[in-house]
Amino acid sequence: MRTLLTLVAALWGAGTGLLLPRAAHRFSVDPGRPWSDRCPGGHRITGAFAGWLGRAECRQTGGTEGAEGAGLCGPYGPSTVAVSTATALVCTALAAAAGPHPETAVWVLLTPVAVLLTLVDHRVHRLPDVLTLPLAATTAALLGIAAGLPSATGSWPTALLGGLTLGAAYLVLFLVNPSGMGFGDVKLALALGTALGWYGWQILLAGAFAGLVYGSVYGLGMVVARRAGRKSAIPFGPFMIGGAFTGLLLGAFAAA
Repeated sequence: MRTLLTLVAALWGAGTGLLLPRAAHRFSVDPGRPWSDRCPGGHRITGAFAGWLGRAECRQTGGTEGAEGAGLCGPYGPSTVAVSTATALVCTALAAAAGPHPETAVWVLLTPVAVLLTLVDHRVHRLPDVLTLPLAATTAALLGIAAGLPSATGSWPTALLGGLTLGAAYLVLFLVNPSGMGFGDVKLALALGTALGWYGWQILLAGAFAGLVYGSVYGLGMVVARRAGRKSAIPFGPFMIGGAFTGLLLGAFAAA
């Protein structure tokens, strides 16, 4: 059962990962804009579902895509293979660690959104509300459903309190140092705290602390390499997500 579950999770991650580079490009815009409707070369994005689904590169055809014989305008972002592989690996690791429990479906289903947020924040230092707020609500709702199913290993009330607690902690960090912590990080903390809180307070603390450590090590490395100054802003969302991933693995192994 665990092997089949892991295989399904890997296929889900690989398939959804193929769609993320285009979506990441569209969400990588300045504050005040919901998303972009142009490719990197300036051509209008077209395709299924208002252009959200399609190739990971633009085929230049005088402002449109997909005409026969058109040359490639350029990719929308990072390698599709790399993103698909990374998403598949994360889904596989979570499924293998959590095993045949209802919360496993929640982690695997929401992983592509976390990867998408990582890509967007890395590119433009921004975590769009259209992703972070629905992620928080969906995480809470899906874990509520999981809590009512047999073999669930976590606590929904603790998950909800965990989301509020981590969100409040990041709000304090934002108020203390708004130049070093974005408000998007506060909203992301709601979802991550809810997920980590499912496994209890120790896992919440471990995942939150891991994210802070990852971000601090990255920032220090950038300063040592002279690629950033002590007051340079870094995208913290990817490290928060990485810490949450670490915490979920620890929690899943402990609950197995």
